Amino acid sequence: MKDLDNIPALMAEIGSRAKAAAQELAFADASTRAAALEAAADAVWENRADIIAANERDMAHGREKGLSAAMMDRLMLDEARIDGIVSGLRAVAAQPDPVGEVMAEWDMPSGLHIQRVRTPLGVIGVIYESRPNVTADAGALCLKSGNAVILRGGSESFHSSQAIHACLLAGLHAAGLPEAAIQLVPTRDRAAVSEMLTMTEHIDVIVPRGGKGLVGLVQREARVPVFAHLEGIVHIYIDRAADAEKALRVVMNAKTRRPGICGAVECLLIHRDVVEDIGRTVIGALIEAGVEVRAAGALREIEGTVAASEDDWGREYLDMIIAARPVADIDEAIAHIRLFGSSHTDCIITEDEAAAGRFFERLDSAILMLNASTQFADGGEFGMGAEIGIATGKMHARGPVGAAQLTSFKYLVRGEGAVRG
Repeated sequence: MKDLDNIPALMAEIGSRAKAAAQELAFADASTRAAALEAAADAVWENRADIIAANERDMAHGREKGLSAAMMDRLMLDEARIDGIVSGLRAVAAQPDPVGEVMAEWDMPSGLHIQRVRTPLGVIGVIYESRPNVTADAGALCLKSGNAVILRGGSESFHSSQAIHACLLAGLHAAGLPEAAIQLVPTRDRAAVSEMLTMTEHIDVIVPRGGKGLVGLVQREARVPVFAHLEGIVHIYIDRAADAEKALRVVMNAKTRRPGICGAVECLLIHRDVVEDIGRTVIGALIEAGVEVRAAGALREIEGTVAASEDDWGREYLDMIIAARPVADIDEAIAHIRLFGSSHTDCIITEDEAAAGRFFERLDSAILMLNASTQFADGGEFGMGAEIGIATGKMHARGPVGAAQLTSFKYLVRGEGAVRG
């Protein structure tokens, strides 16, 4: 029985076990790791009633804490969402195995044959909030890429994460892999997070997945390298050459499908030439759907909007709220996004290929879209099966982080007695 009161000792034990498991996983057969994920998927579906019961305990806790409707939606699991978790586990299992993949190879005049091959990072620490499906996604992707993982879920999803984690352990056991390959920190104590951020001997990289407060804490205090998953301050720019029907369909989906996810649009920029037609139609539809539109400029004249303040630009609502303003042209839209965006996901609605090209060329967000809902900013929708987060930095992994992005590489150099002159 772990001593949950002695957090440093608890985390040191978890870290030591993870490091040992990572060394074994690095050379575990790809089919064995895939079999573990398939067995985990079976266990999740077989135990779906228990997972839903555990989730209801978390939902009750969330209601007591007064979580917003969007946050409760992030937390909630039903049979359809559990089916999605199962599908995600199977999709990751079926993907090509990244470990050992030859990324490049060449011969040198010296007689050396050189290969650059993918290799696991080692031990990954994942710190996340609310969404219990991250337990399965992160566990699956780390296992697929040959990494051990230490999962520290949010207090809101404590019971749901434990129930899902038990299924992942069942998969590891069925495949004969060490159960320490996927560990869930068994306490809500926030001191465990602080410990993880300094465990340089045991953890090779930290992935924070949550709000601005969590990510900021990790970036300030971590001594372990970080793949930052920053807030999703997502913009859609409706260009003067936008198709009205596409603009309406895309914006409505991007805001209202699931407003609490990081790919939900938070700011709408509308070319001044289409404010009176496309702008009024789109904003009217948002208001009718229950979205609070915080508008500026000519958009404020639309009935049902409220006045935007300076605090509304560069804000992640994760709720049925959107900021909106007119812009003079595409360059003003680009300037606004550069100033207030978070380099996560930004979209242009236009039929003008030159405008789309300018938008793609002059912005450097991790994901840029044309005429598509920003809710597609998801590793599963990118064909990765699942994702561990959307990395918004510029080093190594960027955008949806799937199994391949959770690897590094090493060089394999072969010779026939080659010596250097």
